[in-house]
Amino acid sequence: MKQSQKMWIIFGLISIIFHIFLIFSGLVPNLVSRPLHMALIIPWVFLYKKQNPFENIMNYIFVILGISCCLWISFNHDLLSDQYGFLEGNIQVFISLTLLLIVLEMARRSVGWPLPIMSFLSLLYGIFGYLIPGEFGHPGIPINSFLGTLTIAEGGIWGTLTGVSVSIVAIFVIFGSFLNSGEAGSGFMNIATAFAGRLRGGAAKVSVISSALFGSISGSASANVASTGMVTLPAMIKLGYPKRLAASVEAVASSGGQIMPPLMGAGAFVMVELTGVPYNQIIIAALLPAVLFFFAVWVGIDFYSKKYDLKPIDKKDLPNNIVVLLTSFFFFVPFSILLAFMYIGFTPQYSAAVSILASFLLLFFNIDNGIDFKIGLNRFFNACLSSGNQISLIGSIILCASIIIGVLSITGLGVKLTSLIISLSGNHIWPALLLTGLACLILGMEVPTTAAYVICVSVAGPALVDMGLELLQVHLFIFWFALLSTITPPVCGTVFIAAGMVSENWLKVSITSMSLGIGLYFIPLAMIANKSIIDLNTTFVFSILAFIKIAFGLTILSYSIISKNNVILRLSGFSLSLFIMFI
Repeated sequence: MKQSQKMWIIFGLISIIFHIFLIFSGLVPNLVSRPLHMALIIPWVFLYKKQNPFENIMNYIFVILGISCCLWISFNHDLLSDQYGFLEGNIQVFISLTLLLIVLEMARRSVGWPLPIMSFLSLLYGIFGYLIPGEFGHPGIPINSFLGTLTIAEGGIWGTLTGVSVSIVAIFVIFGSFLNSGEAGSGFMNIATAFAGRLRGGAAKVSVISSALFGSISGSASANVASTGMVTLPAMIKLGYPKRLAASVEAVASSGGQIMPPLMGAGAFVMVELTGVPYNQIIIAALLPAVLFFFAVWVGIDFYSKKYDLKPIDKKDLPNNIVVLLTSFFFFVPFSILLAFMYIGFTPQYSAAVSILASFLLLFFNIDNGIDFKIGLNRFFNACLSSGNQISLIGSIILCASIIIGVLSITGLGVKLTSLIISLSGNHIWPALLLTGLACLILGMEVPTTAAYVICVSVAGPALVDMGLELLQVHLFIFWFALLSTITPPVCGTVFIAAGMVSENWLKVSITSMSLGIGLYFIPLAMIANKSIIDLNTTFVFSILAFIKIAFGLTILSYSIISKNNVILRLSGFSLSLFIMFI
């Protein structure tokens, strides 16, 4: 093992220990834990990937400055709490500007230009917005107060979103890394293949189940495509699937991972913070809509299977039942511990910490030769690397999005945009929902799903709540629509990855993906028309009836889009499906 790799394993282990320590340490001040969280992220963003010599020099400068500023904030948190977000002296101004610059650059390195550009424009608005005439200007904010609120108080990069990243998201990222580093990863595929492999279009249905299972842990559509797609895509091509269909199945199924409980990317935990609704209630509310999405994909695959005469997986290629049982053990044991502890009443992060311990022990078990310390140690090293890298990616996104949320709050722009939505919609719910959905689609093309959700819900959420919708209903609606860009042109990130893996035209894949992923466009609207679908824990019977009704509508809708019937029949089916889902 190279010396540099050993160093990154140690860094990853430090990050794991720090975030688990916070769970059991009692109350650590936010201006201590959150800057230290950023300090642990910075080296991964700037130094983990190899750069040319000049970039390396700049990277070390960024790392030294960034960590120094974070440590300064942590060590001086008592002093800063008495300043109420007002910078005093040139040194504090320098630290504030340095932190903002580094947060923007971290986001650029992690997810590209759009998100940091939006954050930078929001900073410009905060500084120069008083020059804008009319309703969308602001009275002006002293620069020391504006920058200080964003960087030395809990109104910007150290705000509630970063708190979610520190206390909850990071611990579940660690949990996912430990699961995926062991036998649980192959367990996903074996369960899916055993369950769906013998069905018509079996290879595609394996992709749906494995992506749902994997996505429930990773919460990343791109990671989902890259991992499960390595297995499912060659299998589908080998069985004669059209390339555009194979890539579409993987792209759509992988996108659903971000709406699949228990993790939903970082969305479930951000939702807890923004709504005040307990985590267990959110995952119960999100469950039936997520199942409906995968049901719609499953039905679409079935129709395509008839269309192209797609056969099941050959019996000799199906996994042995004993192997399926053994590998599923590695997946179900940690998950059962997680759910059991949450059911008893422990917090999600405490439950995840116990599950991490179980996942750690399972790393040393191998279905071929029982306990294997060497393999287990290598898996543990991989888990450390994966944890550090993934925490840095999500942390960079959340820190940068926190700048936008901070500016919206400080300047009052969020309230003004909310009023604009209400006025444009004529105070009617459905026009407001469509305007919000369009904003989510456009914003989702530019920034990651969680960031798009946070920004949209900060702007449009209050307007929709004022119109009579329930808070959780609004948040789930916006979160779903923030996902649209994963399969909708022109961005459609999962489509690009899947199309590249099978060497197919991405636009063809995207068109087929939109037909398979039709539930992504209509289920959020159905959640508004059928509120009981998210009230499973209080109105169980009505929730199931709503589920059946929407599922029936989605079946007709999918058939109308995929079938070869004439236009009139297809339009009739389309209209009937909407009537069924929205009455």
